[in-house]
Amino acid sequence: MEIALRPMRADEFSGYLDYFIPDYAAEISSNYGLSHDKALARASREISEDLAQGVDTLGHALLCITTKADVIGYLWYKPDRQARSVFIYDFCILPAHQGKGFGKRALSTFEAMLVSEGFEKIGLRVAADNEPAQNLYLRGGFHATGINMIRRIGRD
Repeated sequence: MEIALRPMRADEFSGYLDYFIPDYAAEISSNYGLSHDKALARASREISEDLAQGVDTLGHALLCITTKADVIGYLWYKPDRQARSVFIYDFCILPAHQGKGFGKRALSTFEAMLVSEGFEKIGLRVAADNEPAQNLYLRGGFHATGINMIRRIGRD
């Protein structure tokens, strides 16, 4: 099945947030030890700061990953034309479409698009407990450039 990437429309942004905020909150809760409510509040605050103008936020690009007319995932990235690099903030294939090779094909399509636009590097951050994503990126030619670490202090 053919994969396509297209700019997210303004009327699709709320659907993206419906997926992104709970997903990101679960990652925050799991990796930083925050309660579900605090993680949800942090995820909501961060997305409202990072994408203050939604799909029209300057310097950011939001794409829908599609097969024919169906949206099967999302990709949020920030291009740096001077450095010829992009940083992926979020890449997801929606749960109903996972495990079918769409992630690998979407990354390949994205890479081809970037090469045609003169980019030379793709960076991203992946959660330590997200082994499926780590494996996808490793199989796609990414390699680790560092490790984020945290230690909780001042608590029993």
